[in-house]
Amino acid sequence: MAYRKRTIFSEKQKMEIWDRWQRGESMGSIGRVFDRGSPPIYPLLERTGGIRPIARTRSRMALTLVERKEISRGLVAKQPLRSIARNLHRNPSTISREVRRNGGTKHYRAAKPEA
Repeated sequence: MAYRKRTIFSEKQKMEIWDRWQRGESMGSIGRVFDRGSPPIYPLLERTGGIRPIARTRSRMALTLVERKEISRGLVAKQPLRSIARNLHRNPSTISREVRRNGGTKHYRAAKPEA
């Protein structure tokens, strides 16, 4: 039995699907726009009960990429975590968790934050 290739939609395509769904188009007609039937469209809409999900935003408390790079520079300069935290006006425990989560003091890499 041959399995179908999984359909993965880009963010732009997902927005198009949600726009068409909100305008009242059927899953079949939406699928035809993407040269598919309704089966790949259904799971996208079904996950939230046919209601467009709210766009995700990062908390203002989350570390920014600039802060992560500053942590990286501080670790290379062998600054204590408390000193790095003071320079960033952050709690030392926040810096400690970030470093521990991303490789420790010797292998820390300033990872790009998730959207």
